[in-house]
Amino acid sequence: MTARLIDGKAIAAAKRLTMKTRVSRLKSEGVVPGLAVVLVGANPASMSYVKGKIRDCKEVGIYSELIRLPESVPEKELLEKINVLNVRDEIHGILVQLPLPDQISEQKVIQAINPDKDVDGFHPVNLGKMMTNQECFVPCTPAGIIEMLKAVNISIAGKHAVIVGRSHIVGKPASQLFLNYNATVTICHSKTTPLSDYTRQADILVVAVGRAGLIGAEDVKTGAVVIDVGMNRNGKGKLVGDVVFKETSEKAGFITPVPGGVGPMTRVMLLENTLKAAERKVRDRHDDGK
Repeated sequence: MTARLIDGKAIAAAKRLTMKTRVSRLKSEGVVPGLAVVLVGANPASMSYVKGKIRDCKEVGIYSELIRLPESVPEKELLEKINVLNVRDEIHGILVQLPLPDQISEQKVIQAINPDKDVDGFHPVNLGKMMTNQECFVPCTPAGIIEMLKAVNISIAGKHAVIVGRSHIVGKPASQLFLNYNATVTICHSKTTPLSDYTRQADILVVAVGRAGLIGAEDVKTGAVVIDVGMNRNGKGKLVGDVVFKETSEKAGFITPVPGGVGPMTRVMLLENTLKAAERKVRDRHDDGK
């Protein structure tokens, strides 16, 4: 069998088209959705990600503002910048690009962001709401994975989802999100042995470790849905995932490519969260009778 490709790039493009209509509706209400992106230092990968996010904003009509700070910026100064953004009405979403330099606590920065503007979905308030299945901003990569599955009509309820990786950005929130959609969830990590005993049980396998070639065809159940979140460079400098794509695609039922799979969905879900923040502001204004 040959797996059906889940084309994240195409799914994200379709979502951006519908977003343009939502942005127009907001503008008719006098609200231009706004995203502030804070970039500390000049990490090439971070700079590339930020450029892509700003380009996406421009495409759908979201106002974006880039705040660049030197690598040596004191933590206090960064926190002050965030406090200013928290009270600016025209900014609906705040994203501080990670990783941050050693002198800055990521947790302090995340917690300094107003939860109503936390479009990355990392604030403890939003994570707690996700845990209890309340309306909230969901971390972008897990949210993008769910959107991909919906786009190709893969049901989640009752399925066994195995998540390989327990990061705060992907693994842990993804496991909770799958629980919210009524999957049975197993979380695997570096101490899980033997790993393949668990991955071969998965109806839906999400691999988010950052280790090229970790999962091969022998680690996957026939017909499984394989979501590859990994982004690695191989010996030739080519971008590859955590899953050996060619051989695994001959056994899986569905599979995501790298690049062009989860990555574009992560970016589009940032736009989705920013739009939700702006739409919430309009809704609140109507509720207040203004």
